Amino acid sequence: SFALLLILLYCWFRFKLSYAVAAIAATLHDTFFMIGFIGAFQLEVSTATVAAVLTIIGYSLNDTIVVFDRIRENQTLMRENPFSLIIDSSITQTLSRTIITSLTTLLAIVALFIFGTGDVHLFALNMIVGIVVGTYSSIFIAAPILVVWEKQEWKTWFKRGAATEA
Repeated sequence: SFALLLILLYCWFRFKLSYAVAAIAATLHDTFFMIGFIGAFQLEVSTATVAAVLTIIGYSLNDTIVVFDRIRENQTLMRENPFSLIIDSSITQTLSRTIITSLTTLLAIVALFIFGTGDVHLFALNMIVGIVVGTYSSIFIAAPILVVWEKQEWKTWFKRGAATEA
């Protein structure tokens, strides 16, 4: 939780609060998915498992920040366009890099999974799932949260919730 707070502060300082919230949401998604995967398949929780989850958090956060950097660059280049189009263009521009990075990493991890034993095998299994989920969340979790935040739809959502309680 302290680490998430530091990540939030870093992203807030480097980008804006909306980017930080989106990055934290994607990171939490990845972490909960990995914990759910480990629990669903009753995998042993060892140092290799913890190392894999922590590695995936870093991997996914890096991927999210790469996409966010491109969004920030395109905001200055495409000022007259709607924010959702800027995000769409940014994802399209970074998609090939993201896929190539993920596939390259997966090649190495699959080799560890096939030829490894014990903790290495367990680490590789968690990493395979985590890389897929981390790549997915950078594009399909973080970016939509950013769109909703920037459109300020969350304010309407909170107002509707407060109105129904009153």
